[in-house]
Amino acid sequence: MVWWQRSAVDIARLVRSGQVSAREVTEAVLAHIARVDGAPGRLLEPGQDPAAVHAAEPGVHAFITLTPERALAQADAVDRALARGEDPGPLAGVPFTVKDIFTVEGTPSTAGSRILANFVAPYTATAVARLEAAGAIMLGKVNLDEFTFGSSNESSAFQPSPRNPWDLERVPGGSSGGSAAAVAAYEGALSVGTDTAGSIRQPAAFCGVVGLKPTYGRVSRYGLIAFASSMDTPGPLARTVADAALALQLMAGADPHDATAATVPVPDYLAELAKGVRGLRVGLSPDYFRITTVDPETGEVTTTEVAPEIRAAVEAVAQVLADLGAEIVPDVPMPHTREGIPAYFVISRVEAASNLHRYDGVKYGYRTPEAVADLREMYRKTRGQGFGLQPKLRILMGMYVSAAQYSARYYERALRVRTLIRRDFESIFDPRGPYRLDALLTPTTPTTAFPVGAVYGDSVLMQYADQLTVAANHAGVPALSIPAGFDAQGLPIGVQFFAPDFREDLLLRLGHAYEQATASAAWRQRRPPAVEP
Repeated sequence: MVWWQRSAVDIARLVRSGQVSAREVTEAVLAHIARVDGAPGRLLEPGQDPAAVHAAEPGVHAFITLTPERALAQADAVDRALARGEDPGPLAGVPFTVKDIFTVEGTPSTAGSRILANFVAPYTATAVARLEAAGAIMLGKVNLDEFTFGSSNESSAFQPSPRNPWDLERVPGGSSGGSAAAVAAYEGALSVGTDTAGSIRQPAAFCGVVGLKPTYGRVSRYGLIAFASSMDTPGPLARTVADAALALQLMAGADPHDATAATVPVPDYLAELAKGVRGLRVGLSPDYFRITTVDPETGEVTTTEVAPEIRAAVEAVAQVLADLGAEIVPDVPMPHTREGIPAYFVISRVEAASNLHRYDGVKYGYRTPEAVADLREMYRKTRGQGFGLQPKLRILMGMYVSAAQYSARYYERALRVRTLIRRDFESIFDPRGPYRLDALLTPTTPTTAFPVGAVYGDSVLMQYADQLTVAANHAGVPALSIPAGFDAQGLPIGVQFFAPDFREDLLLRLGHAYEQATASAAWRQRRPPAVEP
C-alpha cells in the first residue's frame, strides 16, 4: 500500500487500528519527498540566478527545512502510545507540513527571509502545537513568499522556490505556495498555511487542493510571524474536505496566548459533513466574474472577464449543488468587491511596515557583518542586506500612506472601504434581507497558474491575482477553495465558497457534497506529473 497517497482521515484510522505503524507511514512519506522534492530552498550567493539553480536541480522544492529526526521521533511516540493502549489522538500518524511563517520550537523559523535565516524558534505556534498534540507528524517547514509578501512564491530568499506539481514551469501560487505544492505532491496529507488576501485559497486553486480560510479569530495567531495583523488568518490545506474539516476542528478555539482568538464554541466539523446541502441557499454574483484593474501610470480603469473555463467550472459546481437540493440564487450584487485590492494595498502596507520594525539586528536574526559607526548605520545596513525587495517596498509605502499628511487621504479611506466590503457580506447573509444566503459561490482565481517569471516583478499586477479572494480578509468571513476540474492546459481550476462568521460548517458541507457527487469523475483520477514514477 502506498501510504503517501492516503488521506489524513484514512491514515489516522489505519494507524489507530494497528494496520500500519506511524513509523511506516512517516518513512514512506520521507522516501517519497526525497524522490520528488529535490533540494530544499537555500540562501543564494550574490549574483546567483534562481532560474539557473532550479534548472540544475529540478523538483517541486516545497521545503525550506526538512525535520526527519523530529518526525520519526514523533512517529515512535505515537506507536508507543498505541502499544500501551493509550489514545495518541485523532490525527495519529498523519504527516503534515508547516508554512515557515509559524514558529516551531527548535527549528529554523525564517519567514522566507534572509533577515531571519539564523533564527531558531524558542516556542511552537498554537495551530501547530494542537496538531502535534493530536498525534500528527511534522515533516518540516515549507517555503513561502518572503514574509508572505506575494502571490506566486517567487519572492522567497530561499531558492529554488516551490514549483507547481502539475507543471514545474508554473508557479504554485502564494504566499502559501510551499504548503499547496507539498499537499498536491503528496508530501504530507495536510499543511498549515496563512491567508491574508487569499494566500491559502489562491495556491490551493493553482495546485488543485482544498484550502480553508477560517473566520478571523477562529484559529489562534500565536506563533504566527505577522504580516497584516488585522487580516492574517491561519488555516489548513488538504487533499479532501474531510481532512480540512478534521484539521480545523483541532486547530480552532480560544487561546490564552492570543487575545484575538475567538471564544466561540468549535463544532464537530466531521459530523456536520453528513448533513448535506438540501435547502441551503447559494448565491452567484456577477461581480466575481470580472476583474477590475487600474493602470498605475495612467490611472485608467480596465475590466476583464475571468477565463471562460473558470466561469464554466463555477456554473457546473452550482448545477451539481442544485441537483443535490441546494437553491441557487443568481445575480447577487457585491458592488465593493472591485475595491478590495486598492484598500488592501494601503491597509496591509501600513500594518506590514509596523510589524517589520522589530527586525533591527539587535534582538534576533540577521545582523550586518560590516563595520558600522553607530546604531543608525547598523539598522540601515542590517535591513538593507537582510530584507528583500518586497519587504522594502512595503515599508516605504506603509510609511508613506500612514504619514500624518496623507493618512486621511489613503489609510482612513481604505478603512472605510473595508467597512463597505463587510456590509456587502452582511447584506447577502442577512436572514431577513432580500437574498438570505447561506453561502456565496465564486471563482477562486481569475486564471489558472501562470508561468514562473510571467508576473513577478510587477507588484501591482501580481496583487490583482488576489482580487477574488481578498474580500474575505477585509470582512473577516470564512472561505473555502476546492478543486473543480482542469483547464485545456491540464492546470487545476478552483472555486470558492464564502459563508457568514463562524459558519465554516456550511462551507465544509457544500465542499464535501460536491466532492462526493463528483468522486467518480475522470478528472479526479488525475495525479500531478511531478509525482509520477
